[in-house]
Amino acid sequence: MLVEHPRIDLLPDGNPGRRHFKIRSADSFVSRRSANVLLKQRYGWRGYQTVSLPSDQTANRITLTATEDQLTIGTITIGLDGPEGMNCEDIFQPEIAALRADGRRLVEFTKLAVDPISGTKRVLAALFHVAYIVAHRIRGFDTLVMEVNPRHVRYYERMLGARVIGEERLNRSVNAPAVLLSIDFEYIMSQIGEFAGQPERAATERSLYPFAFTLHEEAGIIARMMAAQKPASMAVN
Repeated sequence: MLVEHPRIDLLPDGNPGRRHFKIRSADSFVSRRSANVLLKQRYGWRGYQTVSLPSDQTANRITLTATEDQLTIGTITIGLDGPEGMNCEDIFQPEIAALRADGRRLVEFTKLAVDPISGTKRVLAALFHVAYIVAHRIRGFDTLVMEVNPRHVRYYERMLGARVIGEERLNRSVNAPAVLLSIDFEYIMSQIGEFAGQPERAATERSLYPFAFTLHEEAGIIARMMAAQKPASMAVN
């Protein structure tokens, strides 16, 4: 679920020059604690009930963080469908069951937060792109689902190409309304191929994809991940 203050769709694009931050797997106590601090800040002010990460990563729950100067400026969690099930099944079980019956391999992105001071669309796009790489390019899942606040539906439709597959219901874990969205990873791949690495096109192409990595950069990220056999620390320009 996406926090509202400031709205992430109103984040600045970011300077066109180089900026060095890292996308890494939050597999240490320190990194998960830092991510939890950011989650508490971004969700707590709205009165959401506690939003936090489990104490440890699991094979099907992978948290990524964006860090700059040892500060966590963004985080996202990848939830791969498996024996643990998916968080969104609590209120969208019929929709998830229908997707599984259709042969879809499902992933949910949760616990998204970006620091309002340091964060930009480039930071958000980097987090989203690495999460896509882990879920689709490396693990082979084909369909993304996300629970979002109804107020943010148009943002996800415009910025990512999402579509509504589950109408508004109450998410009891945070005591807030939620809508279920879905995107095919093949669509995301096509948009990355067409727009990634061209931030100058953001003025006319009103999506997040111009801020994503180029296909060449993506290939390098995949190679480093595969060499390490897990999502590892990597520098992002």
